[in-house]
Amino acid sequence: MLLRSSQGITRSIIMCAQRYSTMWPTKAYVNGEWCDAKSGKTFDVVNPATGKTIATVPDLDASDVQVAINAANDAFNTWKKTTAKERSDLLRNWYNILVKNKDYLADIVTSEAGKPLAESLGEVAYGNSFVEWFSEEARRTYGEHVPSPNKTKEILMIRQPLGPVGLITPWNFPIAMITRKAGAALAAGCTCVIKPAENTPITALVLAKFAEDAGIPKGVINIVTTSRENTPEIGKLLCESPDIYGISFTGSTEVGKLLYKQCSSTVKRVGLELGGNAPFVVFNEADIDKAVAGAMASKFRNCGQTCVSANRFIIQKNVFTEFVDKLKVEMDKLVMGDGKTCGVNLGPLINFAQADKVDRIVNDAKNKGATIITGGKRALSVGERFYEPTLITNVTKDMACYVEEIFGPVAVCIEFDTEQEGLEIANSTNRGLAGYFYSNDLSQVWRVAKALEVGMVGVNEGIISATEAAFGGVKESGLGREGSRHGMDEYTEIKYICFGNLEY
Repeated sequence: MLLRSSQGITRSIIMCAQRYSTMWPTKAYVNGEWCDAKSGKTFDVVNPATGKTIATVPDLDASDVQVAINAANDAFNTWKKTTAKERSDLLRNWYNILVKNKDYLADIVTSEAGKPLAESLGEVAYGNSFVEWFSEEARRTYGEHVPSPNKTKEILMIRQPLGPVGLITPWNFPIAMITRKAGAALAAGCTCVIKPAENTPITALVLAKFAEDAGIPKGVINIVTTSRENTPEIGKLLCESPDIYGISFTGSTEVGKLLYKQCSSTVKRVGLELGGNAPFVVFNEADIDKAVAGAMASKFRNCGQTCVSANRFIIQKNVFTEFVDKLKVEMDKLVMGDGKTCGVNLGPLINFAQADKVDRIVNDAKNKGATIITGGKRALSVGERFYEPTLITNVTKDMACYVEEIFGPVAVCIEFDTEQEGLEIANSTNRGLAGYFYSNDLSQVWRVAKALEVGMVGVNEGIISATEAAFGGVKESGLGREGSRHGMDEYTEIKYICFGNLEY
């Protein structure tokens, strides 16, 4: 089930927040300096649960970000020459500081992203684990010795850092999406220009402050804060700059396609973790109670605002009614509100645009004949960005909820008859990030796991993300993999060295 806030957790974090909230960094971080935009422009950071401004940060433009790119290039000249052991030790220092300040970080995530505190603590632990993991992987960036076909030659392949990279991160996991990218990049010997989402820049700035405290040199990490208005020009600059050698982006497929196109002018390395439309298939052979528990965890974490959130519940005919009835019981237990309030386990949507989108999708389903089992409207009595947990049945292919990624607390249930029909529905999308299914038939488990057209599969499990596992999708859900040992691949180049005219 969902993590639930306890009174003890809430009090501990709030006390920590009261001690440190006035210490939040509110300036951009470029070349080891805390700076304002040259224009003097700023933008507000808003708590989505309360609608109140919690900070004001610089609104950097392209000229400001060019300074950061230059700093990353200068720093790369020395950072690339550090040993793997040196980089490992610095990342471990960073990790230790992050762990020591987990309550402080969780409070910031809840303040910026609206997550319940228990969920924020979970993200902090998850995000920190990437720094720990890549501190260890730094020393395992192995090359290869290949047996030569020629007696007078030897073949070696070594890995070298790609160069300065641009990291563009989303608001829904403001810690983990930075550490998953930056941890790997720094471990490989790359330097970074990081553009966090305009909704959650404070988290990124705090990560930079702790990296500075850990001894990571100036220019290795740069945080450029920009408003939504300036984001397109900053993204274009990072993609087209010849001094940025790779781009890693997590966000919507539409924006990812644009960035991919912009990167073509310099033929740079591109890593894209894009939108999903995750199927959650429940077969007749499933344990329905476990399937419902997995559905709750997958669907309602961060109010449904995750790229791997179950988007379409595809339920086999014989267990459809049982699953829907039990899912409604659990959904009715959800408590909406400010994530810093004890007992709350469902926060707000991030902004009005997202609330409008969810409302549009649900109203479209209503107007086309769907049945709303529970929920179905904004929870204005709780707050302007809150939406009731919503359960929809009698869904048809012409409804937006059948084809669109919802990114909200809406469970769409679709009935199917045969295994083949269920797979056809699951795969009937151009997205392929994550997929889930429940069955206790071993043969079916193997067939379906191979047949689902996704990059990650949860078998009898609703939460699949792990630092040790390769995260990424197929189709239009992205390119490359993050986390795991493969996460280093995105930030290294393989150099082939041939030694010739050897005498033995």
